[in-house]
Amino acid sequence: MVNIALLLAPNRTSAESRAPRNPADGRPAPRCAGLRRFAALGLAALVAAGGALGAGSVAVTPAWAAGNVSVTGLPLPRFVSLKASRVNVRVGPGNGYSTKWIFVRSGLPVEVIQEFENWRRIRDSNGEEGWVYWSLLSGKRTALVSPWDDAKQVPLHYAADDQASVVAILDPNVVAEVESCDGKWCKIRGKGFRGYAHQDSLWGVYPDETVK
Repeated sequence: MVNIALLLAPNRTSAESRAPRNPADGRPAPRCAGLRRFAALGLAALVAAGGALGAGSVAVTPAWAAGNVSVTGLPLPRFVSLKASRVNVRVGPGNGYSTKWIFVRSGLPVEVIQEFENWRRIRDSNGEEGWVYWSLLSGKRTALVSPWDDAKQVPLHYAADDQASVVAILDPNVVAEVESCDGKWCKIRGKGFRGYAHQDSLWGVYPDETVK
């Protein structure tokens, strides 16, 4: 049995460290990168409206903010993974929008929650949302091991059974490729490990979801 620790580079640039937890409810607190989050969103809204609003002007709602239609015909929400090793996440669906943060690691799971033209609005394991270009995403399924608990290690079993021998112990935030899930167990693999983990210990698959 081996212990698989997170030995790879950070998931984000140094300016985007792990979000602190909100002591009131345990959820991640919002983060900012470069421009303050709300300042960036305000600027994006002005750009979408065609510039600063003058007296008596009527605010224009960006088309992408008006609905949540699947452009591809694929289900929303759904999990995908990052194809590229460097992915800019923007405040809106276009290169003219400010960058909120930058992923610096390929293979990370993200959740697609909205589509607009060639852009996808994604949510990461910390609950942060932003827009990325479609070609930077892959349909390959991956998962993070218990990213919500830095102290929780996850046993990896030889078979989908708690009584099966433990072949590895996975540290939080280890990235694994998802081979299959039956709603309770997922068969996963990575560098130096392969086996079965409880589905509810992974972020990147839905509860009771079947993956083949």
